[in-house]
Amino acid sequence: MTELSLPAKTYLLACDVGKAKLRDRARAGLLIRGAALTDLVLRGRVTDADGRVAVSGAGPTGDLVLDELLTEIAVESPRKWKWWVRKDARGTLEALESQLDTAGVIELRTGRTLGLFPSRRPTVRDPAVVERLRASVDQALRGPSPVSDADAALTALVAAVELRGVVSGKDRRRYKDRIEELGERGGDAVPALRKLFRELRAVRASAASSSGGS
Repeated sequence: MTELSLPAKTYLLACDVGKAKLRDRARAGLLIRGAALTDLVLRGRVTDADGRVAVSGAGPTGDLVLDELLTEIAVESPRKWKWWVRKDARGTLEALESQLDTAGVIELRTGRTLGLFPSRRPTVRDPAVVERLRASVDQALRGPSPVSDADAALTALVAAVELRGVVSGKDRRRYKDRIEELGERGGDAVPALRKLFRELRAVRASAASSSGGS
């Protein structure tokens, strides 16, 4: 894999390199699905049509995960961005993990926890790649130097899901306007991802509250 796709970059940022695991697979699945849609936007392969995702252009992208999503969009009736971010997020996450494992970016170990629950543990082969991605996000966030569309989108995506250890809560508040500005360059998948993550967080808070009160 000569060039990391946007979903691959978000995946690596979501990894806990020291513990060789992915933080919060539900959050990561939404993040990567949103990143895949955003990558297709930046490549000019999908566009917005009255609030719905539409295919633009023809031919493969050369990335298996992106091409699979592009095929799904092409054969499905027009759907809103939020629907596409949510749809089969787990499947896209696992497909990306397999792709990165085959490319030698990660070493993916699969097994079962307590002999029952499937587990997937990634070891990032070159932690320096993650550090460079963190530096790109930090530079895009703080400015004022020029930022590529890819780095702008990457920063907006990880901020949308409040990715721990990448964009702090303090920085999300301090650079709120900057994050909005960067997100506008990534298209409609970013705000859709932000809404879905807030819904996920609300559901988890409600479940925790109910559990604590029982």
